[in-house]
Amino acid sequence: MTVVTVGVHIVDILARPVERIPDGQDTVLVDQIRLTAAGAAAGTAVDLVKLGNEVVSMGAAGDDELGDFLVATMTRRGVDVTRLVRRAGEQTAASILPIRPDGGRPSFHVPGANLGVTPADLDAEVLRGARAIHLGGVDVTFGLGDPAFFALLDEVRAAGTLVTMDLLSEMPDLLGMARAFLPHVDYVLPNDTQALLMTGEQDVRAAAAELLADGPRGVLVTLGALGSLVVTHEGDELVPALDTPVADTTGCGDAYCAGFITGLLHGQDVTTAARWGTAAAGCVATGLGSDAGLKDLDSTLALLT
Repeated sequence: MTVVTVGVHIVDILARPVERIPDGQDTVLVDQIRLTAAGAAAGTAVDLVKLGNEVVSMGAAGDDELGDFLVATMTRRGVDVTRLVRRAGEQTAASILPIRPDGGRPSFHVPGANLGVTPADLDAEVLRGARAIHLGGVDVTFGLGDPAFFALLDEVRAAGTLVTMDLLSEMPDLLGMARAFLPHVDYVLPNDTQALLMTGEQDVRAAAAELLADGPRGVLVTLGALGSLVVTHEGDELVPALDTPVADTTGCGDAYCAGFITGLLHGQDVTTAARWGTAAAGCVATGLGSDAGLKDLDSTLALLT
């Protein structure tokens, strides 16, 4: 089933475990360093392929070496990146992530070519043919907040395409602008901090209810170790996290989105699909990087039994 991911593409450089940044030119030895394709579009795309979906990813990268790595890695993982725009003279988005022993992930980030994505960079006919479209990081790819793109989303939804939306930043101004997408998507999947910042609410349930009133069919707020809150017009339900060892929380939100989308495409109800997302996130948390620990759909769902 073809899924198109649209939005943020990042190269992550990760090291673990990092307990401190060394002084001066000192060196600290770590156990592992990895480079991965990450971001709310690219990372989710890789996870969707692992869960058995055919995936096309759209957005922008630079024409630099990091962009070459991103394209090669996503292609090797089975993602169709032939519609990924390469911007001459621009930097590919990248993050350096020193992962703490408890799995926490401070970051150093350059947004790069993601900031310039517009509807002109997207293949509308491929979007029209998709079974699902995942908007990854529209608070950063704010150029997609265009009435013509909203009209296209409304068109494909009316034809039966599922549209989901995830966020990237924790910047109130960007998150506030992202609310304009909510009438044009089926499900939005913020984390708890993003939901609160988007609405100004102090309570996650109140924030989710306010986002739901903007027009989507459902709001799924990820709560870290507490699981996720699933809010629809029928009510709300807390889906607990799984008890898995945590090495790195990078990409858990992207994996949750991939599992959730896969569940819906397999005909599951919203709560069950959220459990599929929980299982995918639990797998990713066990290793270093946004695709670590996730192998295939069968082994992922085995965590739920």
